[in-house]
Amino acid sequence: MRQTVRVGNVLLGGGNRVAVQSMTTVKTSDADACVAQILRLEEAGCDIVRVACLDEADARAIREVRARVHVPVVADIHFSARLAVLAAEAGADKIRVNPGNIGQEAEIARVADCLKAHKIPVRVGSNTGSIEPQFLQKYGRSAKALVESALSRVAVFERHGVEDIVISVKASSVPLTVEAYTMLASKTGYPIHVGVTEAGTREMGLCKSDIGIGALLLRGIGDTIRVSLTEDPVEEVIAGHNILRACGLEEDYVDVVSCPTCGRCMYDAAGLAARVSKRVRGIRKKLKIAVMGCVVNGPGEARDCDLGIAGGNEYCVILQRGAANERVDAADAERVFFQRLEKILNET
Repeated sequence: MRQTVRVGNVLLGGGNRVAVQSMTTVKTSDADACVAQILRLEEAGCDIVRVACLDEADARAIREVRARVHVPVVADIHFSARLAVLAAEAGADKIRVNPGNIGQEAEIARVADCLKAHKIPVRVGSNTGSIEPQFLQKYGRSAKALVESALSRVAVFERHGVEDIVISVKASSVPLTVEAYTMLASKTGYPIHVGVTEAGTREMGLCKSDIGIGALLLRGIGDTIRVSLTEDPVEEVIAGHNILRACGLEEDYVDVVSCPTCGRCMYDAAGLAARVSKRVRGIRKKLKIAVMGCVVNGPGEARDCDLGIAGGNEYCVILQRGAANERVDAADAERVFFQRLEKILNET
């Protein structure tokens, strides 16, 4: 079991649930815009939010932002130990530094002293774009270079008395990401932040993140995740929870299962599945709802569901756990199905 690290009110590692992260896309010094975006992320289920600190105004703004939101705020620092110190003094719940650009040991020591004084953790975040030169020269853009680059900086923080550390080793390549994190997990007991960096826009970004993050979670690797998309960051949070659900790591949600439909489908099963999914999004209740295209396999496939529907030519069958199957005219099926759905959603 990995070491436990506290980030604000969230515990990482130590057998705690996997936390979902995202990052704001607005200037942190624009506190109103930053807070508005974080509140939207909170509503979507985000556990930890990272903000960029490009300058002193960004670092100082963390104090106001942190006071107006309800999730831990992580300051993302590059090139400047001074900004890391300012962000910590402004109330950041964690500092993220990059091994390739935070500076030499004297600069890290300065950050370490501040971390200890404010009792906050650090994430040492290595990625293929900023591997330290000596490891890049020795190993190339490889898993070993990523891991050794991160662990070398972890060792410096350790020498200066920092014990609350989270590590990441991100790449845009899914195979390289999986290889690097697997190697890292075998070498350290610190909590691990998992993600595929520079994953891209929605279509490919989701695919790469689902495969890369999912593969690692199924191996038991990962204490917190971030899905990186060139999209509204709310989409990252939704995708993160979907990955956890697909991996069986999150259960308090409504699981909507549906068949791909085929020529036997005689009603708008695809449209109904989409409408049901929209209705139950965000509901924290363990339920399974099935929308099946036909009565050939549908009733059997939906047998373990709390509520299901399967279509016929002129009728649909509504299945409900503990109740007899209900045959309903096709014209009335969706209305009746939603009535049954609302009933079970409102049950204690």
